[in-house]
Amino acid sequence: MTTHTPSNEGTKDIIRILLAILLPPLGVFLQVGLGVHFWINLILTLLGYIPGIIHAVWIILRR
Repeated sequence: MTTHTPSNEGTKDIIRILLAILLPPLGVFLQVGLGVHFWINLILTLLGYIPGIIHAVWIILRR
């Protein structure tokens, strides 16, 4: 059984942010799945790596 303690959620967010820096669409996918934000992030990453990172971190920290 998985518990959702604040430290556990914080660790998951840190991992997602690190993945978002390395590969922004992967970080967004882990957060929201194959939704609109994933496709927006993929386009932003293809147009420029930095906008993809900013969008990915924003999606992860927004919740």
